[in-house]
Amino acid sequence: MLASVRGPALAVVTLPLSILLFTLSLVAIVLLPVGIGVVALPPVQHALRRYANQRRRLVRAWGGLEVPEPYRPWPRRLSGGVVGQVERCVLLLKDPATWRDIAWLPVDMTAGFVTAFLPPLLPLNHQLTKRMLEPTREMLLARRVEQLYETRHDAVDSSAAELRRIERDLHDGAQARLVAMGMSLGAIEALVERDPARAKEMIAQARENSAEALTELRDLVRGIHPPVLAERGLPDALRALALRMPAPVEADIELPGRFEEPVETAVYFAVSELLTNAAKHSGASRVWLDVLYARSAPGGPAIRVTVTDDGKGGASLDGGSGLHGVRRRLAQFDGVLALSSPAGGPTMITLEVPADPLDDAGTAG
Repeated sequence: MLASVRGPALAVVTLPLSILLFTLSLVAIVLLPVGIGVVALPPVQHALRRYANQRRRLVRAWGGLEVPEPYRPWPRRLSGGVVGQVERCVLLLKDPATWRDIAWLPVDMTAGFVTAFLPPLLPLNHQLTKRMLEPTREMLLARRVEQLYETRHDAVDSSAAELRRIERDLHDGAQARLVAMGMSLGAIEALVERDPARAKEMIAQARENSAEALTELRDLVRGIHPPVLAERGLPDALRALALRMPAPVEADIELPGRFEEPVETAVYFAVSELLTNAAKHSGASRVWLDVLYARSAPGGPAIRVTVTDDGKGGASLDGGSGLHGVRRRLAQFDGVLALSSPAGGPTMITLEVPADPLDDAGTAG
C-alpha cells in the first residue's frame, strides 16, 4: 500500500526536475566554448548533486540500499573570483561522477518514471538508481589514490612541523641553558683561585641549570614518545593521562594488548588533544573516556575511542580547530573522527583507528 503511494508521488515530483536539470546541464556544456558555460556549469552541477544525493537517501530509506557518494573531494582552498569559477568548472568536468549524474537523468525520466508508477517494479527502480549513482570500482580506486596522496602530504607536513617544534624547544630551552653553563664554567675557572666563595656560588648555580636542562630534555622526549606508553602500553598510558587532567575524567579502557607503536602513539596524542580541549574550552565539570577494541567495526578491527563531556558544546571541525588537526593526523592511519556537539552540550567525539593487536612475536595479528 505504501509503495503504491510513494511510487507515483516520486514520479510526479522527479520527472520535471530530471528534465530541467538535464536540459540545463546540456546547455551549460554547449556554452562552455563561449565562456557562459564556465559560469553556468558549477551551480547547475551543484544543484544536480544535491538532487542525486536526495535520491540516494530515498533509495536507502525506501529500498534499504546503501548508495555512497562518488564525488571527488574539493581542494581545501579554491581561488576566488573568475579564477575560482574556472577551477570549479574544471574540477567538475574532470570528475567522472559528474558525467554519471548527467547520464542518470534520462534513465530516471524514462525507465525510472515508468517503474515508479508500478509498485511491484519499484524495487527495480531502486536497483537501477543504485547502479547508476554509486561509485564504480575505478572511481573508488582513484579516490583511494587521492586520499593516500593527501595523507602522505599531511604526514610530511606533520613531521616537518614536529621537527621545527623540537628544534625550537632545544634552541630556546636546553641549548640555551647548556651554553650558559659553558660560560659559567669558564668564569668559575677564572675565579676558583682568587675568589673561591664566588666560584662555589656559581658552581651551585651551574648545578641548578644542569638539572633544569635535564628536566627540559626529559619533557621534550616525553612529548615525542611518552615513556609510560613505551614501557606499560596504551591502556596504562591513557589512564595516566586521564589522571593528569584538571577536570575529573572517568576512564573505561578495555584493550586486548599491545599494538604497533605508531598506532599507539597516534591514539595517545589524539586522546591527549581531546581531553585537553575538553578541560580548556568546554567548561566541563566531568569527562568520560571510553576506549575499546572493536573487532566488528565497519572498516575492520579498530581501536575505538569516545570522549564525552558535559560542557557547553559548540565544538567544530573547521580548518583552524584542534579537532581538524587531530582528524588529519588520524587520516594517516586511515582513522576517522566524528563529532556531535550541539550548542549547550554535551559534546561527544568518537574516533576509530584500524589496528590489530600484536601477537607474542610482536607482529600484528
